[in-house]
Amino acid sequence: MSITPQELELLMQEVEQEDPIDFADLPFEEEELRGLIANHLCEMAEAMDNFSEEDKQLTLLAVAAKLVLENLVLHIQLLRRHGVPLSASTDALLDRLRKGGQGGQSD
Repeated sequence: MSITPQELELLMQEVEQEDPIDFADLPFEEEELRGLIANHLCEMAEAMDNFSEEDKQLTLLAVAAKLVLENLVLHIQLLRRHGVPLSASTDALLDRLRKGGQGGQSD
């Protein structure tokens, strides 16, 4: 891939301006974590150099989906741990998932 870890870090920071990450009281520097992730993703992209464009897109989509799911699970666990009720939109999403997918329709 034709992006350096440093360039990816800058892009990450641009995205974070719209949706900031709450690093709270983690015992790590934000820049160190961002650099670690940027390096890892650039290595991952480089390992896909021999993939077809379709396989690259599918792999990146699968990775993104897994990360969004993991983020959702961790967020819900955190809210529950602190006794914070779920928002109406999160409740609706979870209800839809419990009922078997999109719009509550089972396949």
